[in-house]
Amino acid sequence: MFFELREYRTKPGQREAWVRFMEEVIIPFQVSKGMVVAGSFVSTEEDDLYVWIRRFDSEEQCEALYQAVYQSDEWKNVIAPQIPAMMDRERTVVRRLEATPKSVLR
Repeated sequence: MFFELREYRTKPGQREAWVRFMEEVIIPFQVSKGMVVAGSFVSTEEDDLYVWIRRFDSEEQCEALYQAVYQSDEWKNVIAPQIPAMMDRERTVVRRLEATPKSVLR
């Protein structure tokens, strides 16, 4: 099992819209495809930072879920075209993490 921590930077004045889009569109869509979203966060110190965490049981599951989400017509034609207005994709940071033995996230 591993986690994927994704750090996004929103465009000026777009964080509130981005959070709403994530919580109302992106997260429900990805969960409907089988993604496990362990958390969604905004920074209290940086007004453009949004972070979320997804959990995967295996590399094979990760690949299958990426395919189901990012190759779907809904993602390509409906969801993805809305993202550039709110998010600075060039500043995205993605980290893969393993939980330590006493982590509450598992």
